[in-house]
Amino acid sequence: MYNEASVVGTVIEGLMAEFEHVVCVDDGSSDGSQQAAREAGAVVVQHPVNLGQGAALQTGIEYVLQDPETECIVTFDADGQHRVEDARAMADRVRSGEADIVLGSRFLDNRTKLAPMKRLVLRTAAAQSRISTGLPLTDAHNGLRAFNPEVARRINLTQNRMAHASELIHQIAQMDTRWVEHPVEIVYTDYSKAKGQSLLNSVNIVADLFFR
Repeated sequence: MYNEASVVGTVIEGLMAEFEHVVCVDDGSSDGSQQAAREAGAVVVQHPVNLGQGAALQTGIEYVLQDPETECIVTFDADGQHRVEDARAMADRVRSGEADIVLGSRFLDNRTKLAPMKRLVLRTAAAQSRISTGLPLTDAHNGLRAFNPEVARRINLTQNRMAHASELIHQIAQMDTRWVEHPVEIVYTDYSKAKGQSLLNSVNIVADLFFR
């Protein structure tokens, strides 16, 4: 989370209804997000400065892996755009042994409402990812994921910011692992758009693809 004090408590409370353990990686917030997250019941791990989403994910993964009883790790955005019921269903698919990693896709059903340009950018990104990795993904930049600890131990994100999403897919492609996609809904609100889900963010995705 990064400066999510106004929403993160509600997000955590929703998660706590389905998940016993919630870890928030605070990426240098200055608005009291840490206190809001702790009051809602999460364990908070803090970065002293803002490093980016990729760095926050890597920190969270490494922290959770310290618990030898970990069965499944779910990555979930702090701004309220993900659905808890989707996260639970994805975790159940990992825990059942059906897959080692479950990747969310907003293109497997029609729940997610996308502007035409953003849809085009995300479809282009998925196509580029299929070409470069060989993985037939429909959505290569979805932050809702679930994976078992064996997969988690092999993830090593070095790209701190937006490029981490492409880096993660490339690492998964190099693993001998069972993966599936799962239909999820992404809820785009004025708040989440202001926090990075805008068209500008889509432009950043395209720039990352070209420079990569």
